[in-house]
Amino acid sequence: MKRLHFIKVSDERSIKIVASLAKEIWNEHFTPIIGRPQVEYMLEKFQSEEAIRRQIKKEQFLYYLFKKEDRYIGYAGLVPHGKKGELFLSKFYVVAGQRKKGYGRKALAFIEQTAKAMKSKKIALTVNKNNVGAMRAYRQLGFKKTAALITDIGSDFIMDDYRMEKSLG
Repeated sequence: MKRLHFIKVSDERSIKIVASLAKEIWNEHFTPIIGRPQVEYMLEKFQSEEAIRRQIKKEQFLYYLFKKEDRYIGYAGLVPHGKKGELFLSKFYVVAGQRKKGYGRKALAFIEQTAKAMKSKKIALTVNKNNVGAMRAYRQLGFKKTAALITDIGSDFIMDDYRMEKSLG
């Protein structure tokens, strides 16, 4: 397996790359799970260049690109929660052709190191209840379901998720 590099998203070029990866990954992976209208809505609301820029500048998100050789293969969006002792893994995606090759595992190891450096005691995330493959992968990586959540995200759309957590004990 080739070495994976983690690049902090901090400029307009890298924001454009994240938005482009989001569009590719979300259309491929989430359309069968939640449908095209909700994918388009969520991309605009949460993963457009404007949304990513706002998250970084105003919402304390940390975005990282995953790069293998000369190709970007995924990204993560992290939200430190300080007093709660939690790092929220808001976004964690790898392009279709690079899944099941160990890159997600390597990226999660980097995220765990980042969380520990921030003195986080756990990593939390949400995953769609019908995203069976992702849930299986998270369980294999040490995450446990802690709650079922239904979140109204506007325009008559909801996110029907499980919250999962991994202790960094």
